Amino acid sequence: MYEIINFKRKLYQFSNKFVSKWLVLTIDLVIVSFCFFLAYLLAYDFIFYRIPFVNFKFELPIVLIAFLISFLITKSFYGVIRHTSMSDAWKILLSILISTSILIGLDYILYPGAKRHLSVVYIPRLVVIIHSLLCLIFLVMARLVFKVIYYNLVSGSKPTRRVIIYGAGNAGINTLNSLSAGKMKNTLKIIGFLDDNPSKVHKTINGYRVFNTGKDLDQIIENKEVDEVIFAIENISKTKKREIVGLLIEKKIEVKIIPPIEKWINGQLDTQQIKKVNIEDLLGREQILLDVQNISDQVNQKVILVTGAAGSIGSEICRQLMNFSPSKIILLDQSETGIFEIENELIESSSKKEIEIISVIADVSSDRIFSVFDANNINIVYHAAAYKHVPLMEKNPSEAVLCNVLGTKNMADAAVKFGIEKFVMISTDKAVNPTNVMGTSKRIAEIYIQTLQNYLLLAGKSKVKFVTTRFGNVLGSNGSVIPVFKRQIQAGGPVKVTHPDITRYFMTIPEACQLVLEAGAMAKGGEIFIFDMGESVKILDLAKKMIRLSGFLPDIDIKIEFTGLREGEKLYEELLNNKEKTIPTHHEKILIAKVRKDDYVQVNANIEKLLMKAKTKDSMAIVRQMKIMVPEFISKNSIYEQLDLE
Repeated sequence: MYEIINFKRKLYQFSNKFVSKWLVLTIDLVIVSFCFFLAYLLAYDFIFYRIPFVNFKFELPIVLIAFLISFLITKSFYGVIRHTSMSDAWKILLSILISTSILIGLDYILYPGAKRHLSVVYIPRLVVIIHSLLCLIFLVMARLVFKVIYYNLVSGSKPTRRVIIYGAGNAGINTLNSLSAGKMKNTLKIIGFLDDNPSKVHKTINGYRVFNTGKDLDQIIENKEVDEVIFAIENISKTKKREIVGLLIEKKIEVKIIPPIEKWINGQLDTQQIKKVNIEDLLGREQILLDVQNISDQVNQKVILVTGAAGSIGSEICRQLMNFSPSKIILLDQSETGIFEIENELIESSSKKEIEIISVIADVSSDRIFSVFDANNINIVYHAAAYKHVPLMEKNPSEAVLCNVLGTKNMADAAVKFGIEKFVMISTDKAVNPTNVMGTSKRIAEIYIQTLQNYLLLAGKSKVKFVTTRFGNVLGSNGSVIPVFKRQIQAGGPVKVTHPDITRYFMTIPEACQLVLEAGAMAKGGEIFIFDMGESVKILDLAKKMIRLSGFLPDIDIKIEFTGLREGEKLYEELLNNKEKTIPTHHEKILIAKVRKDDYVQVNANIEKLLMKAKTKDSMAIVRQMKIMVPEFISKNSIYEQLDLE
């Protein structure tokens, strides 16, 4: 065994160090010489006495010079032999065409009147043609033989994984070509394609059969002993994709996915881009179609302020705003490191250098906010800054009030004072029928900007348009359950779920931010926009899928533990409270909530009381005041449940 390994190592070193382009050129010329001799034999039917060998020694140098010139022109010997591809074959063909043209051209130049004498070098045209065909065959075959020998002796590994490609369209064919030419090709055996297109099913593409996804999937997976399925299809619904991937991971089949075509490297799929499917791919929904022109009309050449710009939502809003050419984006957050990172990302990734990026380290609840407005001619505010962790805010209600309520009030009051055009607040589904301090603080913030809008319209004092956007959990955001589960799985478990029946709505960060921009663009002032979050997801099912996607079995390899609902947490999130109704908009995924109308003077007075109590740090007094302001606030799994009995 050691001798075999040592031989492979030496062969690999030889192929890298000594199989130089000049050695390849020498071998090619030797092959040309052999083919020339063979061409003479074929041209004269192997009747040796008829072959004019007396001219052979004069003709061969002419042939070699002609081929040497063509090889130097096309650089056909420059390629790495063990990576021979169609492009190398084309170079060889071009070399032969050039050399053949040279030889036939010489014939016409030397013998314009067709008077040929043995004393002058003359190569029969039949020999030239046969020689050209033989050279094409032998030069290409030599490279392929070397390639096969190299991979059999050096790579030497037999296919260890049986792969089937889902999708027999252009993306699937490109995936096949990438796998066939990639580094892993000797460890993969491609079984064929899966597709439901009747015009393709049971036919072959590049020698591989196309199987029917609907009828054959279970049977193919079992009979063909498939280890891995690669999704290489774009026109498949998210629902169908989730269904198929769910079936595959149940059968312990590894599932991978290719990136969108626009993300391929120089228009070609690199095998390194083929990644394991993750939970975000399964929870994501159909692509959102935006009114790009409407957003552009609002944002183009405007000064935009984004609060919470270092956070998951705020930073993504900034990224997407860059596509609409604002004149300036002001990044505001308390996080020094986060602001530094998003600022550098925006500057480095954008070719639109005319967009000015300004970073501000500030607390939205401080008076400094007014100086930020005063120093910049701000047109639009996207207010994403907030404390949002339910259990933490349940233990720190004063901070929830100061950040979420006072912070929003500060921002809204500054927007009115400096006469901006539009104020877009990012809210949460936890503000509906709240059971915790965090959700209630966001509901109070919603109430304030709504009543402020109505007050300003009646008084005719300002033309600021205030709008609220409300949605559920976003995948991958800070504090999301997804990264928590990933860490627990990597640690070997257990995966901790609060309750077997708990459900949540999920949306990807880009999807949520796209809808924020769309809602902000369509707003006329005073609306609460709610987003179509699709179907709620059972967290237990989510945990099981994530465990299976990681290659483990739930409750066998990775245990699942139920820890009980956390403080302020409820089983089901809602997007509307019981008294609210919705009306549609032009965008099918955005609805407008019809909510009760409150009096601005009374709301403002209650907020002042709440802020005074927040400064005392008396948690019971703070929450009691919050319950007065939001009567539907009923505490769950919390020490504040006693206040509901008063």
